[in-house]
Amino acid sequence: MAADPKTARPSLARRLGPFDATMLVMGGIIGSGIFRNPHEVALEVPTVGLILGAWVVGGLVAILGAFVYAELTARRPDVGGQYAFLREAYHPAVAFVYGWALLLVTQTGGMAAVAVFFEILFRSLTGSTWPPSSIALVAICLLTIINCFGVRAGSTVQNTFMVLKIGAVLALIGAGLFIAPAAQAPAAALAATASPLAGLALWTAFGAALAPVLFAFGGWQSAGFVSGELRNPQRDMPRGLLFGVSGVIVLYLAVNVVCVRVLGVHGLAGSATPASDVMRSAFGAAGARWIEIGITVSTLGFLSQGMLTAPRVYYAMAKDGLFFRRVGELHPVTRVPIFATILQGIAAMAIAAWGKYEQILVYGISMDFLFFGLTGLALFALRRKDGAARPAFSAPGHPWTTAIFSSVCLLFVANILYKKPREAGIGLLIVLSGLPVYALWRWLRRREG
Repeated sequence: MAADPKTARPSLARRLGPFDATMLVMGGIIGSGIFRNPHEVALEVPTVGLILGAWVVGGLVAILGAFVYAELTARRPDVGGQYAFLREAYHPAVAFVYGWALLLVTQTGGMAAVAVFFEILFRSLTGSTWPPSSIALVAICLLTIINCFGVRAGSTVQNTFMVLKIGAVLALIGAGLFIAPAAQAPAAALAATASPLAGLALWTAFGAALAPVLFAFGGWQSAGFVSGELRNPQRDMPRGLLFGVSGVIVLYLAVNVVCVRVLGVHGLAGSATPASDVMRSAFGAAGARWIEIGITVSTLGFLSQGMLTAPRVYYAMAKDGLFFRRVGELHPVTRVPIFATILQGIAAMAIAAWGKYEQILVYGISMDFLFFGLTGLALFALRRKDGAARPAFSAPGHPWTTAIFSSVCLLFVANILYKKPREAGIGLLIVLSGLPVYALWRWLRRREG
């Protein structure tokens, strides 16, 4: 059993490789969003060109973010990923409020919402009559237990779900391209008709269309939380980020081409379940049922990824003396932060039982993108701090690509604050509430010292 030589205590096990990193990146992105969000985009923008353009822009933002996080991981291959970047670039207080928000809103709230959506899908498929929220709670509990058995066990489950998810997406693409009849002639389907929107109305509509796109592309950053368990994090995490995000961009664009081809722009805007409608067009009711099973598996896989990665942030906070000591302890055999994993599971189950998951998602997303923007700016700070040191990977096009990524993220937050000030304001208040808690932990640490 490996141990930290300074403490003679078990350390995190470096058992993951580049394939695991790639699957974690893709698993953090692909959930239920790609099966539903093409409809949300089509509601905002009325032409093929604008629909596909929104997904292209979302993909570009994701790949620019991957560039930033890949270099940050190469410079700081520490456990906790984004938490470590913010701590090193700014101040431990900034990193703490990020972890605080992750535990109370962004991660556990998102996981609760995904678990509740999994319950809805599961009930639809099976006709289950279990009590409300019970299926969501069981799903969270089981995945929490699996991830307590070790990072290899959790990663194996995550990789299995990821392969099944990719299979469901590829089946949808294949059916839409080669089996389902087109809604209109191919030439007309690909021709962008004149948009009735112009000027400011066009830009605001396109900005609104980007919201579900950016949400569907979100999640790749969480793979960096397990950098401390990669065999070669400075090499494997940048590769996982670039390969994983690039692969998702290709899949997402193909799904949207298929949806537009089979349903047409107006049909896509009118379909709340576009993936099911495409498969129904190809194979009838059986096809719709099969893709619903695929979406259910995809949703559970997305939940599994979050269960595996995020506890490493709370573990890193505890190791910095800013959280309960037990959260910073590893099991002597499995070498995973069991208490951090259990804490996260309890928080997610509490929110899932509460049931206010839609509100949680809104202010969770706004705070997620706030920290994305700050993390992008952190690359400027760490480059200045490190001087002439050259990491194993450098972000292509820096400083311009990094500046574009951070600007888009912060503008996205500003747009949410403008459109939904109450929900975004709640998220901001939760983040700021972490500052007095940080001060308390520092005081307790000094007192013990």
